[in-house]
Parts: sequence; C-alpha cells; structure tokens
Amino acid sequence: MIIVTIDSVPGKEIKELKGFVRGGCIQSKHIGKDIMAGLRTIVGGEISEYTEMMDEARQKAIGRMVDDAKSKGANAIIGMKLQSSAVMQNASEIIAYGTAVIVE
Repeated sequence: MIIVTIDSVPGKEIKELKGFVRGGCIQSKHIGKDIMAGLRTIVGGEISEYTEMMDEARQKAIGRMVDDAKSKGANAIIGMKLQSSAVMQNASEIIAYGTAVIVE
C-alpha cells in the first residue's frame, strides 16, 4: 500500500477515488510503566514509556487504516494525516485517516 501525505502519488496517475478511510487506536500503559514515567517527570528527559506507547498506537492506527483501504479495493492512500487526543488520564487516542485511491 502506497501512503503519502500529499494529494497525489508522484509518478502515478489516480484512476479511481475509493473514498475516506480511517483507523484508530486507544492505548495506555500498565501501572508499572506509568509509575516509572511519573518518576521521570521529576528529573526530566524523554519519557520513553510514552514514546513507545504512542509509536505502537500510531502503527496500529495506520494498519487499521490500510485494512480499511484494502477492503475498498484501493492500492494507495493520499492525504494521510495523524491526529491524537487524550481520552482519559494515561490513555491516548491516535487516528490515522486519508483518501483511498487506485493509482497506476
């Protein structure tokens, strides 16, 4: 699956528009890693537990978006965007979305 953040695929022609596709994931860390992350805020630096959590959530959201595009018969996604939000304490939602197309 070709995924681009722009509205076309360089060197390819869009033959058919398949429509809006999306995938989402709400992710949290278990209490042990959450405690470690809390302690890290005292001394400063990167909170790697949350960096890993968000990376995992992004990969799941993109994978689900790709599955949505494949179910519509698309071979590319244009205009892909990621959006995140906090849904509750220590849990974040990532949404990946774009437009499914067929390119040649």
